[in-house]
Amino acid sequence: MNAFSSVFAQILKLFPRSEFAQLVKETKAERHARGFTCWDQFAAMLFCQLGKAQSLREICQGLASAEGKLNHLGMEEAPNKSTLAYANAHRPWQLYQRVFEELYQRCRQAAPKHRLRFKNPLLSIDATVIELCANLFDWAHYKQTKGAVKLHMILDHNGLLPSFCHITEARKYDVVVAREWDFPAGTVIVFDRGYTDFRWFRSLDERGIFFVTRLKRRTLYEVVEERTIPQRRGVIRDAVIRLTSRQLKGGGFPLFRLVQYRAADGREYEFLTNHLKFGSTTIAAIYEQRWQIESFFKAIKQNLRIKTFVGTSANALHIQVWTALIAILTLRYLKLRSSFGWALSNLLALLRFNLFAYRDLWKWLTDPFSRPELAEPAQLSLI
Repeated sequence: MNAFSSVFAQILKLFPRSEFAQLVKETKAERHARGFTCWDQFAAMLFCQLGKAQSLREICQGLASAEGKLNHLGMEEAPNKSTLAYANAHRPWQLYQRVFEELYQRCRQAAPKHRLRFKNPLLSIDATVIELCANLFDWAHYKQTKGAVKLHMILDHNGLLPSFCHITEARKYDVVVAREWDFPAGTVIVFDRGYTDFRWFRSLDERGIFFVTRLKRRTLYEVVEERTIPQRRGVIRDAVIRLTSRQLKGGGFPLFRLVQYRAADGREYEFLTNHLKFGSTTIAAIYEQRWQIESFFKAIKQNLRIKTFVGTSANALHIQVWTALIAILTLRYLKLRSSFGWALSNLLALLRFNLFAYRDLWKWLTDPFSRPELAEPAQLSLI
């Protein structure tokens, strides 16, 4: 007889209970807990994302309606609304960050390499603003009548996995956060003009980190060398330059490279990089990959609960954002394990319909529209 737990229970098995318990211990997340465990809270918040529950009431009632199936999730009973709200407001969100980091390391092992021909790690960095109601989120000041927070993200192009997130007030400049990040030598990072800071560029170059960005308008420079450009590939200029802006006090700036590119629609772009050896078309292809992080922001805002929140405290918001990132990593991992051509939105929608169905998750991922195997009752013995 084929016996399966629910699809949601099989997804939760991606998070080993022993490892989760160790993270709870390290973050002291269950200190002063009374009955409602961190695992119960985590399962409830992940259900919020995968089941698209709109409120605390829908989370709790949705789990309560599956009574009898909760034991497969490691839960004794569905939480009360007040219990879940209190846990989200007071238990440290750092536990969810640690769970995200552990899952990311597991996903990296299954992720394919990026599609460009070089072997260096390729990362995109960018930030997005999430607007909030100023009356409810009075701690997230942004404008006179609006509140907001900003998500600063790093996207790993091996598997298109989010690898890091930093949540700040919306007024904080992107480049201020980026200066605090460190990357392994040899990494190629790509970002837009909002991160223009020539001293930071010099720091990246000194640490052996490569970058590709767009040249900001009215940047002063002198040409050191004009390079031969490839024919019929859109590149119209390839030059080695030295920055000469008066703002660059102290000197000592390395040589950079300017690649001017004409896209198929006729628009022209000027790319700035400190990598002097890649082909000019490769530089253009690297910047084109930056749009993957824009697609990531669009996907997470459209498919997961990251624009409206079930709690109004800063801690509850952090927990919900990190749970959304855990959910999208989970979806990416399921896609990597499946041979079916899933779209992210379609996978999430069909998962939502089958969260408490009893069928083999991995077979369903590969062949989602086949009839499920029926479990035949075991023959009773008369002996």
